[in-house]
Amino acid sequence: MKRERIYLYDTTLRDGQQTQGVNFNVEDKTRISSALDVLGIDYIEGGWPGANPTDSDFFDTKPKLKATFTAFGMTKRSGRSAENDEVLSAVLNANTPGVCLVGKTHDFHVTKALGITLDENLKNISESIKHIVSKGREALFDCEHFFDGYRENPIYALKAAKSAYDAGARWVVLCDTNGGALPSQIFAATKALIDYGIPGDFIGIHTHNDTEHAIANSLAAIDAGARQVQGTLNGLGERCGNANLITLIPTLLLKEPYSSLYETGVETNQLGSLTGISRMLDDILNRVPDKWAAFVGSSAFAHKAGLHASAILKDPLTYEHINPSLVGNERIIPMSNQAGQSNLKKRLMDAGLEINNGDSRLSEILNVIKEREDRGYAYDSAQASFELVARKILGQLPMFFEIKRYRVTVEKRKNKYGEMVSLSEAVVVTKIGKNKVLSVSESMDPECGDQGPVNALSKALAKDLGPYQNCIDDMTLTDYKVRITGRGTDAVTRVVIDSQDGEGKRWSTVGVSANIVDASFEALLDAINWKLIRDGMKPE
Repeated sequence: MKRERIYLYDTTLRDGQQTQGVNFNVEDKTRISSALDVLGIDYIEGGWPGANPTDSDFFDTKPKLKATFTAFGMTKRSGRSAENDEVLSAVLNANTPGVCLVGKTHDFHVTKALGITLDENLKNISESIKHIVSKGREALFDCEHFFDGYRENPIYALKAAKSAYDAGARWVVLCDTNGGALPSQIFAATKALIDYGIPGDFIGIHTHNDTEHAIANSLAAIDAGARQVQGTLNGLGERCGNANLITLIPTLLLKEPYSSLYETGVETNQLGSLTGISRMLDDILNRVPDKWAAFVGSSAFAHKAGLHASAILKDPLTYEHINPSLVGNERIIPMSNQAGQSNLKKRLMDAGLEINNGDSRLSEILNVIKEREDRGYAYDSAQASFELVARKILGQLPMFFEIKRYRVTVEKRKNKYGEMVSLSEAVVVTKIGKNKVLSVSESMDPECGDQGPVNALSKALAKDLGPYQNCIDDMTLTDYKVRITGRGTDAVTRVVIDSQDGEGKRWSTVGVSANIVDASFEALLDAINWKLIRDGMKPE
């Protein structure tokens, strides 16, 4: 049976940029659009020309894409022709092969927000689309608030959508603008539009995630007959975000009945890049990746319970809905106080540590892990620190350097403007081989702000590690988490540090102490030692 085509439309660079705190520059947009194009996305929406300088500059770069490069704008305003509407002209002047216009399909918004008659709105939609088509562009129409409009006045919502189709729109895109619709409502309204005279292969779906139904709603529209689906990378977007293409794409390609019924521009062998693309976007945004993100999160294929780990070793299908490698992810068998020997053996194997069944050191490692977790350590979120504990017990922990002493000071003082500012300074004395090295650093950032004592310690420690320096130069701290465990006088501080290197490899380490600086330094030392081991460094 021939599979029907589903067209993928990405709006990360437009709707995704409407996320609170997100601002892409031209370089960011170029990098993201290139990744989307290689992936096989059919339409890439670059932004709104004329709305801001960055979007205009990006369109001026005229990126060479296999995808249909699309500019976004709105239908013409009342009281002027499509030819004389400067907003519409700015969109056309971007000279993109695709043009997507948003217009009202909810009668409430027409009369209240626009203050025009219902018929006048239909005319604006029709004339705007006709104008786009007359310029030789592929026209798309975003039916804003379509599902709210269909609920309140179904006939008008259908008429508004049909007016765009009759004017020559290639795609009529149904938008759940407020994100409040549910799958059954999406299905019914989409089916009603098809019955009204617009074929399904001219209908798209654009959902928001305000009820956590964006993916389900997108699939419901496809089930009803829609053949274009819009979304963003990592679910960026207004308020709670848009449908997450990182989740939607593997669902369409790997899950039945969709994998048998439909095909997309993304080939199955391209799915392996999804985890990398997701993390690339997080890197651009300076965000910590969501560990629990479907398909691509670092915990998406983590098996903590001993029962689960034992079954996974026999057959991964017991507790995995797909092979994690299909989406560029990997399986994790965490160590924790819930772990059994199945978890332990699998984790040791992953670290390249061989140990025979029945070896008493297996029990010793488990006992040490459980005892340390009772003291506040958490090895399910700090796999690198677990490996170092195991290596020490197995006699396979190299001694690269020794910390002889360290000191951190935090000073409050006035700057030249008379403002009170903080300055953290750290001194670290390290013994490498027979040599002692003293390193000093402060925590000032480029804007002359204090980044704190842990940052100062990190900079001082990484300043001069002699023969190991090249190995850690590409190492950065991506996240720093602090938690107080215990109560009263028994309370201790747990610090988990997430690190990353130039190859994109991420690892986590943990430190525990009554003193937050000591706990942080312990986690930092683990991070560096693990990196040296992984990169095959040899002690002096």
